Amino acid sequence: MFYELTTMTLRFGTVAKASVAADAYARDAQARGTLYGIWFSDIGDLNQMAVLRGFETAEEMLAERKRTLLSADPFGCGEWLVKIEMHSYEGFAWMPAPTPGEHGKVYEIRTYEFKTGGLGPTLSAWERDLPARQKVSPCVAVMFAYDGTPRFTQIWPYASLDERAAARADSVSQGIWPPKGGPDWLTTSMRSQVFVPTAVSPLK
Repeated sequence: MFYELTTMTLRFGTVAKASVAADAYARDAQARGTLYGIWFSDIGDLNQMAVLRGFETAEEMLAERKRTLLSADPFGCGEWLVKIEMHSYEGFAWMPAPTPGEHGKVYEIRTYEFKTGGLGPTLSAWERDLPARQKVSPCVAVMFAYDGTPRFTQIWPYASLDERAAARADSVSQGIWPPKGGPDWLTTSMRSQVFVPTAVSPLK
């Protein structure tokens, strides 16, 4: 599964209108792929909307990217758009595609950069240890980037920020997370934002 994670910085107070427009854009007859999430930022960089879409092939993803680049009104949000960034990913092969539905009221999107050669060991460590971590709280997507700095991104839903803190503490106390050996392949460049699902987001 291939993914596109788009982040749009929007004019203040426009995310409700922008989310409806982005939903329509992703479901247009010309659109390719599957819409998974439309969230707005709540902690971290503000006035941002994140859109996650999945694709069966890289060719399908790139064709949809070209459609957006050629558009004078990307995601139907041109009139509110301050900045747009689109990033291409491939999901960890053993990780199933997200299942739309109720998963949590807050979503954490975390991105870590790799040291040179870090992708292979990270894939192995996550495949071995994520099943135990999933029993504490679910991860709906984990994927490595094809463009920009070598990195991977994780998306974690939680019922609340308190649940997030408890789940993270529990997994550490049990010794099941972070994955054994995983941090050895990471740089100190790590970023986290907390997002809230919009009314039209398939992942809620």
